[in-house]
Amino acid sequence: LDSERIIFYGATSAGPDAELQDIAFFAYDVNNRRLLYSGRNGPARYMILAKSTGRLYYVPGGNDGELMRFDPETGEPPVPIGQTIGVRAATEETADGFVYAVSSGQRAGDAALWRFNTRTEQSEQIGTIAVGTEAYVASLDLAAGGRLLYYVPGAHGGGFRDGSPLVQFDLKSRTRKVIAFLHPFYEEKYGLIPKGTYSTAVSPEGDKVYITWNVSRGTRAWDCCGLSVVHIPESERRP
Repeated sequence: LDSERIIFYGATSAGPDAELQDIAFFAYDVNNRRLLYSGRNGPARYMILAKSTGRLYYVPGGNDGELMRFDPETGEPPVPIGQTIGVRAATEETADGFVYAVSSGQRAGDAALWRFNTRTEQSEQIGTIAVGTEAYVASLDLAAGGRLLYYVPGAHGGGFRDGSPLVQFDLKSRTRKVIAFLHPFYEEKYGLIPKGTYSTAVSPEGDKVYITWNVSRGTRAWDCCGLSVVHIPESERRP
């Protein structure tokens, strides 16, 4: 939802009996209850919203590809902008006009970390995200100030194989480090394994990272959800 313009963006997956099996992208004006656009070749996962301009960006399907732009001011069909990027997850736009995104990382040795400039509409790869064997990240969060990026690899249940790590990526030095390993500590103390997450958040002060986990209590897959709060020491947040 573009909270300033009150436009809701979404993508729908076709049912098995639908004539068209494409992913449908749509834009809906909530205030005026009016469909602005609906069309084929939508995004399988995530979208980038530039709050400064109101423009929305996505890659058709679920892999890296050419970025498409939808401008609600015109309501015209999305157009390619000639930039390759991966958008499995992305941050909000920073004050200086940057959005950070990550490629899918599933069935891959690593996943690319991207920076997209909403003012120039240029993208560049600035690093990769894996710290072990897992490269699937489904949530990215920027701390206040826009220098530190946080994520948890292994979203679909493989995170424990790397120790269920919370990773901090320094965008200035383009280096990463593990802030905390939650496995096997949680299993030994509480009898549960935090296997992966699709949802993280950073406090406004940047001193806490909230992680909603898919948890296993002895089963092969996950069988419940859990919430952890990781406190980031000031020493780990200094420039």
